[in-house]
Amino acid sequence: MSEPEDRPEVVHQTTINNPPSRSGGSGWIAFLVGGLLVVVAIIAVVMWTNGGSVPKPDTSDVNVDINLPKPDLPAPPKMPDLPTPPPVEPPTLPQPNPAPPN
Repeated sequence: MSEPEDRPEVVHQTTINNPPSRSGGSGWIAFLVGGLLVVVAIIAVVMWTNGGSVPKPDTSDVNVDINLPKPDLPAPPKMPDLPTPPPVEPPTLPQPNPAPPN
């Protein structure tokens, strides 16, 4: 069998790999992020509107009596007398060498 003459000697092949399309794969991530944003917004509104805290009083009159009698404390223990230190001669410093003649 003979080859047809209109065929080239070298045949080049090209392979194209197309990844499968990902349609709608990240929808649950958007739902999760949106839910977290709603929770953070609710917490922020409650914090800024003083929603969960104790109500503030109308007046701030406070009477503090600090002239209370002091309790009688026991006397501190007496410290023992220290022994007299032994006599110590003051240190002597070495005399500097005479200046070299110029």
